[in-house]
Amino acid sequence: MYFDDFKLNETISIEPVVIDKEEMIAFAKRYDNIPLHTDVDYAKGTHFGQLIAPGVMSFMSVWASYRQVDLAGEELLAGKSTKIEWFKPVFAGDELSSEVVVTKLTGRNEKNGIVEITFYVKNQNGDLVLTNVTEMIVKRKR
Repeated sequence: MYFDDFKLNETISIEPVVIDKEEMIAFAKRYDNIPLHTDVDYAKGTHFGQLIAPGVMSFMSVWASYRQVDLAGEELLAGKSTKIEWFKPVFAGDELSSEVVVTKLTGRNEKNGIVEITFYVKNQNGDLVLTNVTEMIVKRKR
């Protein structure tokens, strides 16, 4: 989709994802190897009472589902920035659903513009667990 085709406040829902325990631990061992993500006995003794998913893994699971929709498609030139905020822990077995909202449109020049999208990610209980704001550079129509 071209920059010119995006509409402010346009909202799409993406397919929910379930956090798999084995994938969660494997990701943590490779990228965020702390006991809260990898050691069941340690995690039981924390105020969480169980392992929690690495925050980046939680977002990347949702991102992979978003990529199936791929709003900008072939008109995407590059990513510009991303900012993740975490509000609640994500556990193995949690189902994460997300709405993606076009929150800002900024024309850069006659060739492209910046599309800002915001992810609102909730667990199966409806609790907001994280948000993400991503900016992407998208071609304009010629």
